[in-house]
Amino acid sequence: MDKLTHVSVDSLFRDMAEQFTLQWVAGRNGGQRTLSSETIQKPTLALIGHLNFVHPNQVQVLGCAEMDYLQGLSESGLKEAIGHLFSTELAAVIVANGETVPAVLRDSAERTETPLFASPLPSPILMSSLGHYLTQRLAEATSVHGVFLEVLGNGVLLKGDAGVGKSELALELVTRGHRLVADDVVELKHVAPKTLEGSCPPLLRDFLEVRGLGILNIRFLFGETAVKSQKNLRLIVELVHSLDVGEDGLSRLDMVASTESILDVDIPKVRIPVAAGRNLAVLVEVAVRNHILKSRGINPLEQFIKRQQAAIDRGD
Repeated sequence: MDKLTHVSVDSLFRDMAEQFTLQWVAGRNGGQRTLSSETIQKPTLALIGHLNFVHPNQVQVLGCAEMDYLQGLSESGLKEAIGHLFSTELAAVIVANGETVPAVLRDSAERTETPLFASPLPSPILMSSLGHYLTQRLAEATSVHGVFLEVLGNGVLLKGDAGVGKSELALELVTRGHRLVADDVVELKHVAPKTLEGSCPPLLRDFLEVRGLGILNIRFLFGETAVKSQKNLRLIVELVHSLDVGEDGLSRLDMVASTESILDVDIPKVRIPVAAGRNLAVLVEVAVRNHILKSRGINPLEQFIKRQQAAIDRGD
């Protein structure tokens, strides 16, 4: 099932306090506020009354420029500027660069129950890291069944009916130097407009279940380089029983003739028939190489059609 992930300010503080040396200065009663956007605001214009630059449910970062502006105001001007800043329900405010937190800012945070943090880190580093963290946590996500691997540097999802041989194929690919990301359950996050990032639930990480062998710890068996924590999904390989494929079930000319939409992202898809004597690991590797060529604008099918048309034109 598709889902939208939300993160509370309490969770953000727990996750990032050590990395950013965050101090919770005021507004502890607002810890249950949730973030609904990955955007981090740096509201210099908001401080001088342009409210359209302050958006609800976002983190507002005050860096050197903003604090210098505040320190240059009269007492009444400072109160007015802080009033503009807290005029909408912010998720949190962070004072960066180790700047001193004005008492009026602290009081306004307490009065509005807005979490107020302080950090010694420069605001650009703070904003970049927070943006990455929130993008990951707030990304639209779903879970799919299959085995996810890194093959030739590309994220490949193996799909197919139960018993078709996905785990056995994954094990052979690992022995050939490729890397396991997830077995059975693959968590996919929509981290960019056309990018899905796949990872493994913590409970299943490093494990691969193979019929006849049971549950294997791939990290212990093959070493650290045999596993990977996450990878962007680039290709889906669906294993199908040969008896389930009719004469017109697969294109003989185009290896990647279809796509599959996941979280509104179209992923190239290959269907490979499973039959005795077929080296599926080699076929998967070739499918990935073919996908890489196509991504670089090299299409073997188009080359074949052009060559055939040229032969027809010559009368061969």
